Amino acid sequence: MKASIVDLRYKTREILEALERNESVTVLYHGRVRGVIQPAGKPPAAAVAEHPFFGMRADAAESVADELERLRQPRHSAPS
Repeated sequence: MKASIVDLRYKTREILEALERNESVTVLYHGRVRGVIQPAGKPPAAAVAEHPFFGMRADAAESVADELERLRQPRHSAPS
């Protein structure tokens, strides 16, 4: 379903009914997509460790958790 900003205000019931039917609602502002409202209760797409990024370096010596920790460090952090 597609809904404009005005529809969010005046057609709230129809939007909620679409979400009850497990439909996603695309929110438009001046004809451009601004976001998507997803129905609650959907299971997550996949676990983070199953993302294609992990395993692309099969020769990596560090574990997924270690690599994530290293990637999340600030750019100019002191080496540990």
